[in-house]
Amino acid sequence: MKNKICIFAGTSEGRRLAEILSGAALLTVCVATEYGEVMLENIDGITVHTGRMNEDEMAVFFKNNDFSLVIDATHPYAVIVTNNISSAAKNCGIPVMRILREGSAHEKKAVYVSSAEDAKNCLLGKEGNILLTTGSKELSSFEGLDMSKVWARVLPLHSSIDACEKAAIPSSHIIAAQGPFSYDINLAQLKAINAAYLVTKASGTSGGFDEKIKAALDFGAIPVIIGEPPQTEGYTLNEAITRLEKEYDIKKRHISIIGIGPGSDAMLTAEAKCAINECDAVIGAQSVVTSLSVKKPLFFEFLPDKVAGIIAANPSYRKIAVVMRGDTGFFSGTKKLLDIFSGEDVAIIPGISSVSAFAAKLGVSWDGSALVTMHGRSHNLIHTVKTNKKTFVLSGGENSAEVILKKLFSYGFTDLAAAVGEKLSYSDEKITRGTVSVLKDLEYDGLSVVYIENPNAEKRIRIGIEDDEFIRGDVPMTKSEVRAISLSQLSLSSDSVVWDVGAGTGSISVECALFASEGSVFAVEKEQDAVELIEKNKLKFFADNIEIVKGSAPEALGELPAPTHVFIGGTSGALREILNIALKKNSEAKIVVNTVTLESYNEVCASAKEFGFRDFRCIAVNVSRSQRLGHYNMMRAQNPVNIFVLQGGHAID
Repeated sequence: MKNKICIFAGTSEGRRLAEILSGAALLTVCVATEYGEVMLENIDGITVHTGRMNEDEMAVFFKNNDFSLVIDATHPYAVIVTNNISSAAKNCGIPVMRILREGSAHEKKAVYVSSAEDAKNCLLGKEGNILLTTGSKELSSFEGLDMSKVWARVLPLHSSIDACEKAAIPSSHIIAAQGPFSYDINLAQLKAINAAYLVTKASGTSGGFDEKIKAALDFGAIPVIIGEPPQTEGYTLNEAITRLEKEYDIKKRHISIIGIGPGSDAMLTAEAKCAINECDAVIGAQSVVTSLSVKKPLFFEFLPDKVAGIIAANPSYRKIAVVMRGDTGFFSGTKKLLDIFSGEDVAIIPGISSVSAFAAKLGVSWDGSALVTMHGRSHNLIHTVKTNKKTFVLSGGENSAEVILKKLFSYGFTDLAAAVGEKLSYSDEKITRGTVSVLKDLEYDGLSVVYIENPNAEKRIRIGIEDDEFIRGDVPMTKSEVRAISLSQLSLSSDSVVWDVGAGTGSISVECALFASEGSVFAVEKEQDAVELIEKNKLKFFADNIEIVKGSAPEALGELPAPTHVFIGGTSGALREILNIALKKNSEAKIVVNTVTLESYNEVCASAKEFGFRDFRCIAVNVSRSQRLGHYNMMRAQNPVNIFVLQGGHAID
């Protein structure tokens, strides 16, 4: 049988607890008035008791219902009710959980005094106007103040006006009106007199206390409160829920991960709008959250760990909306959030991606397009544009739209048709079309979408590019046949990290870069003329993922990221040191070494033994090419090359 809990609900915290505990226990909620009963409508599975009770009546009520816990969520100034609840529950042997109203100390800006006389003494000599709302009977206690700075709000009775006159309050400073006074009325009166102080009694909700205090704080007036500060012993709402979760089978929180589309409310799906309207709080990047027209508690955070921290620190929020721009399945943080929220009740609500919205604006289909994000990420965009007829790019951060277009221009994509979409879905949305050469000199919004068309996209995969296609000069180059075999032995992946040590003209670097289009290639070369050739070949073959490292190995390798693959074409006698540093960074790196001389052959064999490679083999390549001599074609042999393949060695300290 479920536990039976009684909640005295005089505040919004009481209603919140009733919502959370409904279904987890047999719940009775006590309210003083019919209005309080109305405030509990639409909460299923609760029994509502309406009407005030004294201590004896409470004790009888507790015994008759056999409650296991009483929760006091009444107003912080309902001191008599709180004392009655505490005494009645104690006499019945029932534990009481007192709920403290968060912010009930009025952000520590209020001044508490024990009497009207003390309030006067507190205000003596202070600059600024004063609004007295303590009633006409207390006015005599404020004699001694500069009445030209005092306004009194009293009941519209002759006796009240007489009391004001006796206290020497100017007639123009008398506000004769019948309450209750709303927040708006209080705020208007404070503004009208430009009040620096508001004097009130700690009268609780029935006296419109909260409305007065909130208006004063919002206007910047200091509340001077006659009465005891609110109770400080008990649990905040979040503390109470954390404790109750351990003892009762409270339903899990529901987290909705929502894609809001490009940004404006108009692009929100109906499902997303419903989830946001029904949630208790919204979490997301500030630019995303503030783009929504929603009156909910807002938290500006997008890092998964910090989002989880906010949710954990606020258990009173049972329905939470985590919002992100675009679509939840398109370059979003959804996957990381799902990993963190494993075990929670999570729903994913997709949105309209900016690519989809932009394609519709352009009147083009995006099926078959390359979809790329450069927002906070690196990507070999040049290769993508070279090999795709249509490319959509999400720009952002250092990779702005103008930076992207200028890079495309530098690689010769000058005449390609392009378009940039800025502030999609907003009233100041802007779409600019033209060629790369025209668009590159304009400025764009930080978060834009770029579209590029390349009707001559190249789809073929090339292995062993002909030697004469490279810009060569007098620098040695690995010939196409040997290069093709070496590449096949490297067995690259699309995201490989390659070191090309002794890169020469960069022929190996270029082919590795084209193969590992989503990876990176570090072309290490010490000779300046060779470095210049690598740069030229990088541009010619659109191999933007090559990073040229000028220097000698092994010294030039120290700051490079760990390689997945290493090609060694030249060592200047430092093979052992090069292998050792590569193995220190990644003992499972696939290493291919090309040698021509017997001395180099012996050096590789000795190093293979020293480093204890698990895999070690050698391929001897003898290539002859035909050459026209008069009326005949003769075969002319090239230098034989030994291709060593090494993997699984152990670095030596």
